[in-house]
Amino acid sequence: MFKTRFAIFLMMALSLLLLRTAAAQDAGQYLILSAQYGSEQRHVDVTNRLKELARADRQFRLDFRTFNVDPDEGHAKSLRIFARDPNGRERMFEYRDGSVIDGAQFRGWGSGQWGGDNDRWSGNWNGGDNDGDSGQFLILSAQYGSERRHVDVTNRLKELARADRQFRLDFRTFNVDPDEGHAKSLRIFARDPNGRERMFEYRDGSVIDGAQFRGWGSGQWGGDNDRWSGNWNGGYGGGNEAQPEMTAAIQHLREAQRNLESASHDKGGHRVKALQYIQQAIAEVEAGIQYDNRH
Repeated sequence: MFKTRFAIFLMMALSLLLLRTAAAQDAGQYLILSAQYGSEQRHVDVTNRLKELARADRQFRLDFRTFNVDPDEGHAKSLRIFARDPNGRERMFEYRDGSVIDGAQFRGWGSGQWGGDNDRWSGNWNGGDNDGDSGQFLILSAQYGSERRHVDVTNRLKELARADRQFRLDFRTFNVDPDEGHAKSLRIFARDPNGRERMFEYRDGSVIDGAQFRGWGSGQWGGDNDRWSGNWNGGYGGGNEAQPEMTAAIQHLREAQRNLESASHDKGGHRVKALQYIQQAIAEVEAGIQYDNRH
């Protein structure tokens, strides 16, 4: 009887020891937000694959076969783990091909309890929240063209921002020339810290630097709750109040414009006419906003 009880006690003690050991191995101070593999020019998200590797072993050696992908063939690559420290600051840990990855410093490593929807990486390949993503202006919308003919390029600008903080502008940047033969510019409409709308203009040939825009590299802007006034010249003008119905009308018209532009072209010319009518409608709504602002 005594031997039986002793054996049970020994098994319980051993189980407790194993649990404490596992907890100790997962008690690192950094919480992983994202894992990216490749080079600055070309890299892919490997967060889920890293979770699988972490559950299998705390240590492993890195090369392109580790993640079954080679995002930038012929060039040096590395694994970059982006994590949050105990003070809430983002940190980047880099492991070049051939390195041994040890997850001891990461919290929840073996359990894979990290990299969820609430653990957001800034999107900055070089790490840190303050490197190019801490500007004071929040982008609402990006429009490219001239006052009479311009198109919404917000989503394309997000793609460019994620790839690089700086780039040179011309009509090829957005794969569209909305007003052929005329001078064009990119206008970025943003909200300042006081909630006022500001407009930033970049003419063709300019170098776009996103340092002054908040969340530039992560693309966390230009969403449904970040509404542009619809005024090509920026702001609501003269302290006038916003015009939500007119603004909503422009947003819907631009959405219809994007859908028509993405549609196949075999529509007997009706798609082109619809685009022309939408552009006219946008111009009329903008004129209405400007008229209201002046009177």
